[in-house]
Amino acid sequence: MLTAAALASVCLTAGCGGAGDGGGSGPAQPRAGSSGAASSPSASGSASPSKSGPAADESSPAPAKSANGTRSGPLTGRTVVIDPGHNPRNHEHTREIGRQVDIGTTHKECDTTGTSTNSGYAEARFTLDVSHRLRALLQAQGAKVILTYDDDRPFGPCVDERARIGNNAKADAVVSVHADGSAAGNRGFHVILPARVRGGAADTSKIVDPSRDLGTRIAGLFVRATGSAPSNYVGGHTGLDTRSDLGGLNLSTVPKVFIECGNMRDPKDAALLTSAGWRQKAAQGIADGISSYLNG
Repeated sequence: MLTAAALASVCLTAGCGGAGDGGGSGPAQPRAGSSGAASSPSASGSASPSKSGPAADESSPAPAKSANGTRSGPLTGRTVVIDPGHNPRNHEHTREIGRQVDIGTTHKECDTTGTSTNSGYAEARFTLDVSHRLRALLQAQGAKVILTYDDDRPFGPCVDERARIGNNAKADAVVSVHADGSAAGNRGFHVILPARVRGGAADTSKIVDPSRDLGTRIAGLFVRATGSAPSNYVGGHTGLDTRSDLGGLNLSTVPKVFIECGNMRDPKDAALLTSAGWRQKAAQGIADGISSYLNG
């Protein structure tokens, strides 16, 4: 089993230190959180972090610009799609997000409300905040960054549309940002990789291997940036979990992973997830993993 230190060591020996660099478990406890069924409480009344990106003392240096004003850097010419899990207003549109959509092998809900901390900080607010920070870090390296949504629609998008956005962009990498909603005592992060799935509109055969590479690099560098350990309840302490039931992965034709940054229902993890400083570290770890993957 890979411990947190071993994950970081793997990245060091495999060259995971990209630009800006600073197996199986038993059945997981049922989750009412981000990638599974909807959970309460709703996002209403939750703390709403700033959407303006990193604080001044956490911001990345301004990227260099070419003669025509476009940004340049080690990720120039690369496209990254960031998929902030859920939508802060999904709870107001339960009928719309409850409709079934085709994920290739079966049908699932369009989207869910996501989870929240016990104090009411919604996963959907967390994912938007981390995604904004992540976007700034990647843009500073010259990447073209697309968000599947940016708090600009009343609900969704549905999981099949989230996959299409990455596919249509011909993204070099897609990362879906989440936080889990498991039982107290379950701690740590894990990266979800696509299983080899073929059925209907789903065929992940071409993305399984590159997605594993992307996910492994993110896991190792997330450890280094945040100090968080891999999940103690999913993935056998490897920080990696493979699933075949997520439409966002099944329908993707480009390398894609999900990251559950921690468990919002555990008080110790919740203290991290609600910290702006830790969220910046989380964004840095994900950005470092993406950079490492794209830079080979």
